[in-house]
Amino acid sequence: MSLPACPACQENHTYSDGHLYVCPMCFHEWTDESQRLAEEALIIRDANGNALNTGDDVTVIRDLKLGKDVIRQGTRVKNIRLLEHLVDGHDIEAKVDGFGSLYLKSSVVKK
Repeated sequence: MSLPACPACQENHTYSDGHLYVCPMCFHEWTDESQRLAEEALIIRDANGNALNTGDDVTVIRDLKLGKDVIRQGTRVKNIRLLEHLVDGHDIEAKVDGFGSLYLKSSVVKK
């Protein structure tokens, strides 16, 4: 049976200590459940809980103010790009017709 690589440092020298996995290189300890929860937290979900992927088309679920302009509820946003690192709490980059390139939060869109 092959043991998983350390999620903290990616080394393959892990060993099992009861129900824990331990990395002797960085001393990180984890369980299968904690690793599954960490991987689940990386999934970006829309307002309805559906998983989003780069390239998806989404719809804005409420009016969004942009200075004097407003992106209206129901506006279609095509070909989104998910961000690896949040930008001021925004996790989606998209081009919206009439507004150009914007950052959006996944909580204000639906698939």
